Amino acid sequence: MWGGRFAEGPSAIMREINASIPFDKALWRQDIAASKAHVAMLGAQAIVTAGDAQTIADGLDAVAAEYEANGVPEDWDLEDIHMTTESRLAELIGPVAGRLHTARSRNDQVATDFRLWVRETIDQTDAGLEALQRALVTQAGIHAGSIMPGFTHLQTAQPVTLGHHLMAYYEMLRRDRSRLADARVRMNESPLGSAALAGTGFPIDRDATSAALGFDRPTANSLDAVSDRDFALDYLMAVSQISLHLSRLAEEFIIWASQPFGFVRMADSLSTGSSIMPQKKNPDAAELVRGHAGRIIGAATSLMITMKGLPLAYSKDMQDDKPPVFEAASLIGLSIAAMTGMVADSTFKTERMRQAAELGYATATDLADWLVTQADIPFREAHHITGAAVKLAESKSIALDALSLVDLQAIDARIDERVFSALSVEASVAARASYGGTAPSQVSKQVAKARAALGLSDTTTGSQS
Repeated sequence: MWGGRFAEGPSAIMREINASIPFDKALWRQDIAASKAHVAMLGAQAIVTAGDAQTIADGLDAVAAEYEANGVPEDWDLEDIHMTTESRLAELIGPVAGRLHTARSRNDQVATDFRLWVRETIDQTDAGLEALQRALVTQAGIHAGSIMPGFTHLQTAQPVTLGHHLMAYYEMLRRDRSRLADARVRMNESPLGSAALAGTGFPIDRDATSAALGFDRPTANSLDAVSDRDFALDYLMAVSQISLHLSRLAEEFIIWASQPFGFVRMADSLSTGSSIMPQKKNPDAAELVRGHAGRIIGAATSLMITMKGLPLAYSKDMQDDKPPVFEAASLIGLSIAAMTGMVADSTFKTERMRQAAELGYATATDLADWLVTQADIPFREAHHITGAAVKLAESKSIALDALSLVDLQAIDARIDERVFSALSVEASVAARASYGGTAPSQVSKQVAKARAALGLSDTTTGSQS
């Protein structure tokens, strides 16, 4: 393949370190598509004859059919998917196959193939996130009024609703999808025709190949086009952020499924048992999603370090650009699918959640607010009075709203019977009716808005447990 420049072939070590076919064979569909677009343009521009262009296109279809049926063969002497395809094409159609590489280099070829692969993967990742959003919104609609403790520092803070909690993750995923969309817009330019680094002297039509491959336009600088991997980094950065959000959600389920919490019963299909403890039901899928985040973030770091010191244009270091992207794409796909199933198929123990909200004195802020608004007590003084009430309730092992009026008036005589309307967890969540708040009315509005954005019907199915 290297032609007459070298008197000897590569050593065994060079052959092994240089070959990328074990991983870049994943690009075969993109390589065939880009090659067909390129040869069609060569024929249209009369750079090759129409007959040769058609012969090459038919030959590429035959190669694609073989790959589809039998997989891509791994001949390390051919180094990569590009030479593997061209070699097989030559075996099928003869020397005319050599005309395919006119006016292109493996540099712009791989840059094009890789962009096509990442673009398709962005679309697949986005579709997975949409499915997870649908699961979250469906459960949030069912549980718009299901009360649970809201936490700060993992300590009970104020009552919220489960629907409100789940919709927080919907919002995270909405931002994640916007990052994927932004990345897709930026990367949708075609490097094909940039050749090795300087463009080509052949009268090619880059607009034609760009349009044929679904790009918005050709890249404007050939040096940048063959050496740019920003599109891959954009994808890795986006999926790193997604993995952080999925890891947080996974952690919630891990905590909620533990016996001290008992907020959720996870589906058997996403749980495992113990080899020695028969009572165990482990949230292994959630734990693996949490673990995958580290590997995905590591993939982003790996490619950043690879690219950080490379002069223009192409360097062989860039052959290592694909394994971290391929790994991250596989891991994020599994993680999204696991969390979608977890959200959709888990059973939430809403009575247990409500009890936990009551036991954690989550309505203490509501008592302080009542003292301010109804008894005209400065907030700092109200805060102190409320602290004394919590201490008394804790000593009696009862909820705040279980304290008697006598108990409360012993703390401060300005408290009257109206206070009890503010002390229940139901009253607490209902009062948080500001835009974006946890009140069931607000949660229902946000769910309806999300359902419309996702194209879901106005009704939900299922029931609280």
